[in-house]
Amino acid sequence: MEYRQLGRSGLKVPVLSFGTATFGGIEEFFKRWGNTDAKEASRLIDICLDAGVNLFDTADVYSNGKAEEILGQALKGKRDQVLISTKATFKMGDDPNAVGSSRYHLINACEASLKRLGTDYIDIYFMHGFDALTPVEETLRALDDLVSSGKIRYIGCSNFSGWHLMKSLATSEKYGLSRYVAYQGYYSLIGRDYEEELMPLGIDQGVCLMAWSPLGWGRLTGKITRGNPLPDGRLKAGGDIGGPQVDNEYLFAVIDVLKAIALETNKTVPQVALNWILQRPTVANIVLGARNEEQLKQNLGAIGWNLSKEQVARLDAVSAKTPPYPYWHQRDFFERNPSAIR
Repeated sequence: MEYRQLGRSGLKVPVLSFGTATFGGIEEFFKRWGNTDAKEASRLIDICLDAGVNLFDTADVYSNGKAEEILGQALKGKRDQVLISTKATFKMGDDPNAVGSSRYHLINACEASLKRLGTDYIDIYFMHGFDALTPVEETLRALDDLVSSGKIRYIGCSNFSGWHLMKSLATSEKYGLSRYVAYQGYYSLIGRDYEEELMPLGIDQGVCLMAWSPLGWGRLTGKITRGNPLPDGRLKAGGDIGGPQVDNEYLFAVIDVLKAIALETNKTVPQVALNWILQRPTVANIVLGARNEEQLKQNLGAIGWNLSKEQVARLDAVSAKTPPYPYWHQRDFFERNPSAIR
């Protein structure tokens, strides 16, 4: 297993982590993703640990806390072998204060996550989304207090805009508060928006990426082809609700190149798609999701080898899109914007 630095911090994490959004499945939305129970979760976690994957990612909102509970049960007796990341911000009850990134909510949310996980500390605590109604200073001071108390060790954010993240980093610097060292965001061969602003920001500010949904919301599993655009599985069950839509011709063009390279490398389509991500700037970790052992073991085969520069270039070219302004303009001034991805 390869380990990489978690942004501008002293913590090293494996390049693959295991995401638990499929654990529980007690709500209609998360049922579409999976409904892994505690017994199966324990087996999947053992497979991960055997492969050197010791970072497990969850969130309080996944099945209304059930995913955290199952993860905690599955990790009993193994806490000293693993890293745990979880998230807060989204609504967790009817109380009008049970949402957002206020001091009130974050302290309550952290305590509840610790209880569900059966641990007394969280390794990486993410803000699951940006709360524009709470002052950034309040959020960061609450997180800094949780770090000082030993309840969390590092902080990160997820789904922030570039200016949200930069404002937060500037606030941390101004007041000497704990800073976000990791960004958890959507990034895949068919979802490259992260590259326009957040990737250059991450390079400049030392914020790494933990990439979620690296197979494009299940579209790059190898099952989707021109003759079979919607096989049984997460997408057919409605698992892309709320996710980005993708033009079919664009998707099929990317899949055609993935399939060709998979044949050249004797790897699978998802292994090639995951390996491409691991060669991108700022990427420290990919959050893998798996409904069963077969999917997990296949995804673990994405490491221990590398695509050639020529193969990476082919994937870059087929998945490239013209970015919105001003990013296309900045690419034309590449000599003074070397972090602009082309």
